[in-house]
Amino acid sequence: MTRVCLLGDPAVDLTYELLSRETARDALATYDIEEPFANSLAVDTVSLGAAVSLLNDLNWYLVRFVDEAIVREPSISTDEWLSRDLARAVRDGAIPPEETDQRLKVFGLVDGEPVDPRYVRRTQGDTPTYDGADETLVVRVSESEFDG
Repeated sequence: MTRVCLLGDPAVDLTYELLSRETARDALATYDIEEPFANSLAVDTVSLGAAVSLLNDLNWYLVRFVDEAIVREPSISTDEWLSRDLARAVRDGAIPPEETDQRLKVFGLVDGEPVDPRYVRRTQGDTPTYDGADETLVVRVSESEFDG
């Protein structure tokens, strides 16, 4: 199963904002909703294509209420996420899955909340950690996201 996770803008209650609006509620109605991080919403989809499609359906809400939309595709990595842009590029065949692991956006998790992302390159296959945090959330990003 491919997991989609939306990390909410700190100024809003993400679950409330999405489920209080009919179009978003309808798009999410067939999924079991979880909250893996503070102010987040996650669902499991059947494929990378379905995950990207769901994000496209929710785009209006993502722009307004979401800081990060990330996707975890187990055939690529079981513990690292893909940014929305990178997930779309892999789905479209523009980037091979094996070429997604060099550019990273690394969040520290403090009390279950993602904080202060840092952009880093993976060196010699090592996954960087986030000093001073309980855990680390690693998101693979596209070249344009990394350089931009």
